[in-house]
Parts: sequence; C-alpha cells; structure tokens
Amino acid sequence: MLQASARENNVYLIGGSIPEEDGGKLYNTCTVYNPDGNLIAKHRKIHLFDIDVPGKIKFQESETLSPGNSLTLFDTPYCKIGIGICYDIRFAEIAQLYAKKDCKLLVYPGAFNMTTGPAHWELLQRARAIDNQLYVATVSPARDDKATYIAWGHSTVANPWGEVTATTEHEEKIVYCDIDLDYVDQVRNQIPIRSQKRNDLYEVHEKGSDS
Repeated sequence: MLQASARENNVYLIGGSIPEEDGGKLYNTCTVYNPDGNLIAKHRKIHLFDIDVPGKIKFQESETLSPGNSLTLFDTPYCKIGIGICYDIRFAEIAQLYAKKDCKLLVYPGAFNMTTGPAHWELLQRARAIDNQLYVATVSPARDDKATYIAWGHSTVANPWGEVTATTEHEEKIVYCDIDLDYVDQVRNQIPIRSQKRNDLYEVHEKGSDS
C-alpha cells in the first residue's frame, strides 16, 4: 500500500512504523519510498521505550522488540532527511549526527502517551530543531481513548528557530507545512554554532553500524 501510494502520488513517503520480523527478532521499523515506489530506506528504532513513571505509566518495549543499530537518512532532490522513531527523539546525539551529515529535516513518527506527551512532545521537537538549526517533523496517530495505549496526538513541525510552524490537536487530521531550506541556511549563518563548536574539547562520533 505504501509503495503504491508513493508511486501513484509521485511523492517521497515516510510510512510511520510497523512491526518487522527478521531472523526471529521483532523491530519497530519505518520504511521510506521514493516517487517510483521503490524502498530507499528502512529505520529500525534505535532506543527502546523502557520507562517507569510511578503512578502514571510503566512500559517495557524491550520485552517484545529488539533495537536497531544504525542511523537512517536518505537523499532527495531537495535535501537530506534523517529518520528516528518516537523515543529516539530524546537522544540529542542522534540528531546531532544527522545534522553533521547535512540533514535539514528530521522526521520522527511517534506516539507519545498521555503522561509524556503534554510534558515533552513539543518541547523535544523544538529543542532538536534549535540545537541543530533544522526542521523537525513529528507524526502521531490520532488519539483513541478506548485503546490500551492512548496516544497524545499533536503532529507538529518545528522550524530552525524553534518555532512551531504547523500542528494539530489529537483528532485525525492532515497537517501541511512548507519546508523553507533557505531559512535553514539563514538561521545557520545568523547564529553560526556549527563553526563555533569546540571540537578540541568535545565531539559526537558515529560508531560502526549494522542493519
């Protein structure tokens, strides 16, 4: 269905995330298709959602899933795009590595819950956007109050200045936003943190990876 949708609409399509079985292991996986309907990238969620907030939520994703072991980015005629899934957004180093690889848009399909969503969903998006001076888009399922896991919703786009440029509430809705790549360059020139980093004191490196 995702392949057909990308091909029929002549778009790049980032297909949320689905369970994927490989070699007896299960992964939380996001697939990406080009306008020809070809699979061009596949991100396996790197950080598993194992948390315990007393009295509010306990979740152990590692009881079922295995973590992915690689970053995922892909080229388009417009810019490079980096992919993360949900909990991955909390780990700033991943976004920094994508920025070092010259991504100008990061996309995180995710489903924060009713505890972490109102507290951190938008805050994390804006933080990653400001830290790396790029666009961050998050895509959440609409809220289903009868589900065993209730999503916060609020699909959102934050720009390189940390402003929310598009968002919605928790209901099912399509969110549109123009990604202004010239604005990315403007912000990076106005506040040149990329050239001002003290690489003699600190630096984030990507280690060897596998699929």
